[in-house]
Amino acid sequence: MKTKLGILACALAIAAPVHAADLAGGATAHCAVVQPSSILAIQNDNDLYAEIGRMMEEAVNVADDASAWVDSRRQAFTWASEAKVACGKAYGYMKYDVRDEDTINKCECFYERMHQYMY
Repeated sequence: MKTKLGILACALAIAAPVHAADLAGGATAHCAVVQPSSILAIQNDNDLYAEIGRMMEEAVNVADDASAWVDSRRQAFTWASEAKVACGKAYGYMKYDVRDEDTINKCECFYERMHQYMY
């Protein structure tokens, strides 16, 4: 039993620093959670809806582009996948006139992270 626990502890210690697209800390480790995202400053709901839709569409395009991102060693694909989900949720909420600030913050954060790894 002691040997199995030792092997497990070693495996976890080795694997611990390796995180897919730095997601281990969650959104809070990579996004300013104290300050709202810049797109929340958009007062007009139709304009915000359009901006979230634009971000979602770009994230979907990056996540679906196998030649440029899916097969690359960069983490743009992972963040694009996260952005398309978060932006898709925010877009869905906005479709029914709900400004879910947490989802919008995640959308913008993941979208910006995607761009960090693209260029």
